[in-house]
Amino acid sequence: MKERKPKQIFVQGAISPAFIADSIQKHSTRHDIGGHSIFLGQVRADTIEEKPVAAIEYTTYEEMALEKMLEIREAIFSKYDLTCMHVYHSLGKVAAGEICLFVFTSSKHRRMAIDACTELVEKIKFELPVWGKELFEDESYQWKENK
Repeated sequence: MKERKPKQIFVQGAISPAFIADSIQKHSTRHDIGGHSIFLGQVRADTIEEKPVAAIEYTTYEEMALEKMLEIREAIFSKYDLTCMHVYHSLGKVAAGEICLFVFTSSKHRRMAIDACTELVEKIKFELPVWGKELFEDESYQWKENK
C-alpha cells in the first residue's frame, strides 16, 4: 500500500458554498464514480444561559490534528472501497449559519460512499483534536469541545 502523507484539511473561517460547489464540479470528469456522499456541518445559533450564540471560534494543535486525520483517513480507506475522500474543517471564527465542516466521499457505489461518510464524520467529531469556543452576541464566550 502506498504511504499516505497528511493532507491539509484546515481552512480559515467559514467554508464557502462556492468552494463546496467547485469541489463537487471537479468530480464530474471522474467516470469511475457512481455515488457521492456529502456532510455539511453548520454552526447553530443555540441559546445558552439565555445568551444567543453568534459564532464559534475553532482552534486546534494543527500538527497533532493532521496526524490524527491521517490515521482516520487510512482506517476509512482500508475499510471502504472509496475513490475519493475530502475533509475540510474551519479554524477561527465561523458565524451562526455558516459551514464549518465539509466531508465528501466518493465510490463506485452509493452505499459505500454513504457508509464511509457517516463513519468518517463520527470519527472526526469524536477523535480529531479540534475545539470550539462559543462567541455570544454580547461578546462573552464559553468553552465547548467540538462534539
